[in-house]
Amino acid sequence: MATSDPVIVKWKNEGLLLEAVTAHGRLDLASALDEPGQGATPMELLAVSLAGCTSMDVISILQRMRQPLEGLRVEVRGEKADEHPRRFISLEVVYQFKGALDEKKVQRAIELSETKYCSVAATLRPAVGISSRYVVEA
Repeated sequence: MATSDPVIVKWKNEGLLLEAVTAHGRLDLASALDEPGQGATPMELLAVSLAGCTSMDVISILQRMRQPLEGLRVEVRGEKADEHPRRFISLEVVYQFKGALDEKKVQRAIELSETKYCSVAATLRPAVGISSRYVVEA
């Protein structure tokens, strides 16, 4: 079994502003209560993690399928519980592709990411409903 590199989060002695240090860099975290522009919130980072994970999978799969992918934008929207903890109840992943792509291959790439490769989705799925849809723009 493999272990991950540690992630360290330190308080910056200012409101709820935190600094995260990972093996690949640093970033500031902010509470939803902090003023905008201080960094992403933990819930935003969770959505970014899902979008990033599935994007990497889908791009890689489509490249192996020799599809002429010209662009990909992935948007994740979540519905949160009204009461604390205000966790995600559901997430919707919207893939926006650009290129003259075979839609069956696009569907297959998304399916493989969702069911086999995306570790973030696999981690979230037992507790959060995840749906997806896609649009292909030539």
